Amino acid sequence: MGISLFDLTGKIALVTGSTHGLGMAMAKGLGRAGATIIVNGNSSQTKIDEALIEFKKEGIHAFGYKFNVVVESEVITAISKIESEVGAIDILINNAGIIKRIPLIEMEVSEFKEVVDIDLVSPFIVSKHVAKGMIARQHGKIINICSMMSELGRNSVGAYAAAKGGLKMLTKNMATEWGKHNVQVNGIGPGYFATEQTAPIRIDGHPFNDFIINRTPAAKWGNPDDLSGAAIFLSSKASDFVNGHILYVDGGILATIGKPSNEN
Repeated sequence: MGISLFDLTGKIALVTGSTHGLGMAMAKGLGRAGATIIVNGNSSQTKIDEALIEFKKEGIHAFGYKFNVVVESEVITAISKIESEVGAIDILINNAGIIKRIPLIEMEVSEFKEVVDIDLVSPFIVSKHVAKGMIARQHGKIINICSMMSELGRNSVGAYAAAKGGLKMLTKNMATEWGKHNVQVNGIGPGYFATEQTAPIRIDGHPFNDFIINRTPAAKWGNPDDLSGAAIFLSSKASDFVNGHILYVDGGILATIGKPSNEN
């Protein structure tokens, strides 16, 4: 009984931006739980094909679709193709996103808008069109990938924080409007994770590495696989009465004010 609550066998999950990094980690988690994965990316078909090989190595059933999540016409076409070629989408994880580390006073309006378009507008576009089918079928799970920057500010990431703060509230409003149709909409807020992108700063003695280790009660960076459990929970029957919640997977950062660097 307990195990079946988390079983995703027979479910189809679309994970945007899942050719690498945290998106791939979450998609693999869902795949290991039995879901068929729809891999999405927009940079190149080659990256999608390479990702599909990674899923196949683990025996995960996966398909790849290249489309731009900020272009509504491409999203509509892709969803139609997925549902006709693979099946109805039961789970959507809005993971695609970017960050531009530019102080607000130096940031161009076009740069600010680009971040907001990808990190906030695209989850609206994709969710809107996937949710139509979920509402018709009276079931579905949507997970928006928020951030600790949904709650906190930090120097040079103002556009990202504005978008992720907006995504937190968009998540709550989607839950408010679609809950009566048995569609649960929740968010995951990752902390700081050990990925290829963070490798250059995850070196002993690097100021930012020391800051993260000192700031995190767990005293370490997260492993991308640490997100799998949260993603499976919010995609499964186990979370059928969880709606509009942001689950922070951050090693406890948001629970504490931190400590002085010389304190053990």
